[in-house]
Amino acid sequence: MFLQFGTSRFLQAHADLILSEANLSRQICVVQSSGSSETSDRITHLAKDDGFPVRIQGRFDGKTIDREIRVTSIRRALSSALQWDDVIAEALECRFILSNVSEAGYRPQARDHDTHFDNAMSYIAKLLLVLKARFTAGRPPVTIMPLELFPSNGSYLKDRVLTLAKERSETADFVNWLAGNIWVNSLVDRIVSEPLNPIGAVTEPYCLWAIEKSAKLNLPFTHPAVRLVDDLGTYERLKLYILNLSHTYMAEVWEVQNMPKITTVRDFICEKAQVPTYRNMIENEVLPAFTTAKMGDQAADYFINTYERFENPFLKHQIADIANGHQAKVQSRICGFLDWANEIGDGTPKPILSAIAKGNRP
Repeated sequence: MFLQFGTSRFLQAHADLILSEANLSRQICVVQSSGSSETSDRITHLAKDDGFPVRIQGRFDGKTIDREIRVTSIRRALSSALQWDDVIAEALECRFILSNVSEAGYRPQARDHDTHFDNAMSYIAKLLLVLKARFTAGRPPVTIMPLELFPSNGSYLKDRVLTLAKERSETADFVNWLAGNIWVNSLVDRIVSEPLNPIGAVTEPYCLWAIEKSAKLNLPFTHPAVRLVDDLGTYERLKLYILNLSHTYMAEVWEVQNMPKITTVRDFICEKAQVPTYRNMIENEVLPAFTTAKMGDQAADYFINTYERFENPFLKHQIADIANGHQAKVQSRICGFLDWANEIGDGTPKPILSAIAKGNRP
């Protein structure tokens, strides 16, 4: 039913866990598409009969949560580099395509215009080939649900795939068929701090999968963490410009100041020398923009909740992990916030964030 591109521990503790708790056992075929040796090792463990563990730890609704769940939603795990024909066969039978391949998977690659599959292609090109196989076989359109943290991620993915199809001079019939698939905008929110070996993850109790309503969208599951909403804009801005921006700010300070004793988000939050500047940045540079956008109360509440999540003593959320792809994250989170604040007319000074943006221009 589900074809999933990505093997990340985030997917394990979010979409895979949600579908497992929704009683969709053995409904996901996972595709490891990056070709890295680290993620290749995961596919040998993902589809075991007894599933894999996700450990949920932290405070929620005034209670301490510390429990482990077996995730059994995965039926099969494939390597696109070694089993592309099997990936296509699974694609012909699926109804939904999930992905979480990070910013790197969206980066254009030299092989994207090749006629035949090459694993060096971007995720955009791989998805295009998967959908072309469905079109050629006379299969109906599918529901495509990216989990990447791009604003309006479904619309963005659709635009990228259609643009590549036109660059490759695909037929008008195929391009029209592509546009007719259901491209879902969604936003995910859950801190997944560390892997369990050989497979599994540690995560917090808080979990959100906000999905924008669509007349054609028909989800085969319900779950307390899944919310169907009319407009994702509020959810996107709160998460991207408070939680994710905070993470990127911490990674910037950690790299620039060379802080070997601080390794996790909680270490940073507990470092008395860092907290005043961080809170000043949020309260005097970030929150005024939300006030201008008439979201001040929501943003203040979300920051309180986010700070409590950062203080979770169970999670070892490594700043080194957050720092991966740092420059791209500065562009989407900090530069994106500054652009948004300017667009809505927030004229308050933002010296800390402006300095980070200036120092990370590509």
